[in-house]
Parts: sequence; C-alpha cells; structure tokens
Amino acid sequence: MTNIRFKILFAASCLLTTFAFMPSGQAQSASEQTPSSLTHKMYLDMKLGKLHIEGDNAVVDALILQRNIPITYDYIATLMRTPNAFGEGPACIVCHSSNDPHKSYRGLDLSSCEGMLRGATEAPARPVIHPGKRHSNLIVHMLQNNRMPLGVPFFQNIDTPAINMTRDWIDAGAKNDENFNNNVLPLFKDEAAFGGDAACVECHKSYRDPPSFNEVNLTSYEGVMKGAFSKTMKKQGKPGIPIVIPFDSGASPLLQRLTKNRMPPGVDPGTDSNHPNTLMLNRWIEQGAWCK
Repeated sequence: MTNIRFKILFAASCLLTTFAFMPSGQAQSASEQTPSSLTHKMYLDMKLGKLHIEGDNAVVDALILQRNIPITYDYIATLMRTPNAFGEGPACIVCHSSNDPHKSYRGLDLSSCEGMLRGATEAPARPVIHPGKRHSNLIVHMLQNNRMPLGVPFFQNIDTPAINMTRDWIDAGAKNDENFNNNVLPLFKDEAAFGGDAACVECHKSYRDPPSFNEVNLTSYEGVMKGAFSKTMKKQGKPGIPIVIPFDSGASPLLQRLTKNRMPPGVDPGTDSNHPNTLMLNRWIEQGAWCK
C-alpha cells in the first residue's frame, strides 16, 4: 500500500504542476472549474483543501471509497489469493478453494466469483455474500469480528452449555421470559461462562462507546434487543443494528461472535477491523458483487 500511496501522490503532484503552468487564458479558479475526469476532480479537491491524504487507509478512503470507484472482481480475486491481505495470516483460498466439504472448510469456494456467490455448501448451507447489501455479509463479518470474549483460543469448544443455552433461547423466539432472566442474562455477567477472561458486560454495559464497544449493552433484555450502535443510529432516525434475530440463531451476530473465529486464522485481535482491503471487499459487495 505504501508504493500505491507514493504513486498516487506522485501523480497528483504532476497534475498540480500541469495546471500550475497552464496559460493564464485557459486557467480558471478551482471553484469555477467543472471536473472533466476523476483525476481532475482529485486536483480540484486538493486545490480547495477538501482532500487530505495521511496514511494508507486515508488513501483508500479518499481516492476510492468516497468516489465510489468500481471495484473489479479481478482485484477481489487477487485478495483471495494473497497472504496477509486482510491481516497477518494465510491466503483465503488455502482453506476455502472448493464447494466440496471434503476438500474445503465449510464447502466454501473463494477461488472463483461463482463459488463466492454460492457460499458455504456444508450444512447449514448459507450464502456469505448478499450482493447490493451492506450489513448482512458473513464474509465481511468473519474478517472484521473477533470471537468473543477476547482471548478465547481458536479451537475452544463451541458446544458448551452456555452457548447452547443462548442458541436455544434465540431459536425459541428470544423472548423476555423467565428462562432469559434466570438462565441467559446471568451468562453475560459471568466471566467464566464463555471461556474467556472477562464477563461480556465488562465491555458491553451501556449505549455509549466508550465505555461499551459498538454501543452494545448486554445488561438487560432491552439492551440486548436494541443491538449495536443504537445511540448513533437513533440520531439518523433508525433502530440499532440487531445482534439477535428471533428464531434464527445462525443469523444472529450475538451467537456468531460466541462461536466463529475471526479470519484469517492467526490474525491479531488488535488488528484494525477496517483494513483497507476489507473495506474494498465490502464496497465490491455493495456495488453488486459483479463477476467482471
């Protein structure tokens, strides 16, 4: 990314030089010019002080994401084949290169566009990509979301009484009943319930971030059902992002975070979840996940 940033900045400096030496009769003030291309638009934004590039993430955001540059499948294919593309770890296709569950974990093929769109074929079969959507893509969640609680070993058993109790409560409708209040809610306050070193409520106890990561509040039924970013979303006139989907534990982020490890295997939990390549993968999906 450093080389890419250098090339972008070098191109921008050349463009600035070109416009600086433009004959006075042809030159216009930056505010009067109509962008004729993406490169010209970049120049105008720099001239007007709208574009600030500091760091690799900022380059991706300012020059690609903010301008909604089309992300090609060719680039996504490269990411799937490149070690450390989303954080330190092996290339995605090392573990996910076939829809045959005997050859590839979860029967997930990330070596082709068709395979990515087909999703996981091993039961429970499910898509990992929903073209055109932003918040419901399992492949992005797996790259961004650490398994909870932090510090749980990669091979920690997911068939435990606490996890099964949480799963059963969701699949039964996630009701605010005696079972929830007497059996499920106390799990979030028990530091040993899910195999970590801290109770869930140590990091998720209010609607503010900080102190609660992602504005998740696990201290009450109301808090659990409000989901993530409820305070932020409320300012936009929208509800929080659900972490519990009644009757569907498999689609519930709460259970996913208790059972699914962040990818790639071995990635440091402290690695930025908004890695530039993860953001571009997400944008490709938002743009329709076109196989071209």
